[in-house]
Amino acid sequence: MERYLFVIDYQKDFVDGALGFPGAEKLDGPIARKVLAYGEGHVLFTRDTHFEDYLTTREGRNLPVVHCVHGSEGWQVYGETAKALAQVKAAAIDKRSFGMDVTDPATAAVLPERADEIELVGLVSNICLISNAVVLQSRYPEAAIVVDAQCTDSFDKGLHEKTLDVLAGFQVRVLNR
Repeated sequence: MERYLFVIDYQKDFVDGALGFPGAEKLDGPIARKVLAYGEGHVLFTRDTHFEDYLTTREGRNLPVVHCVHGSEGWQVYGETAKALAQVKAAAIDKRSFGMDVTDPATAAVLPERADEIELVGLVSNICLISNAVVLQSRYPEAAIVVDAQCTDSFDKGLHEKTLDVLAGFQVRVLNR
């Protein structure tokens, strides 16, 4: 069975930086352990990636908080998760929007040919995690999509809970709720 873990945007700016929120740091250990359990060749991670012109973009006009600027400290993956990703030589996907662009040649080059199961963890549940769940469900229509509720969160607890409901509604298996 081809199983893959996607770590979504577990970056410093979402944990303790520009858009960080209390509790995001508590996901670090559980995510790092999952990364190591999946092992080399079965882990990919995304990085929200913006540039100096961020405030002039559609997202920047709607969320005027500069964050995850390419190469900045806030753009880096957080804590033990960063170390675990390096240890298993996880593939990086830099994305300029909420969901990854599977038609981008750099992204397509690292995506698995096929997948039976895809698990998503990371931040933020009601924005980038759900967007990537939809993208991956479209890219791998026969794969089981799984989200571990103990390895994702949001600054808005109400939207987080609603997001888990929406994920379950489009046939994502939500674990540990």
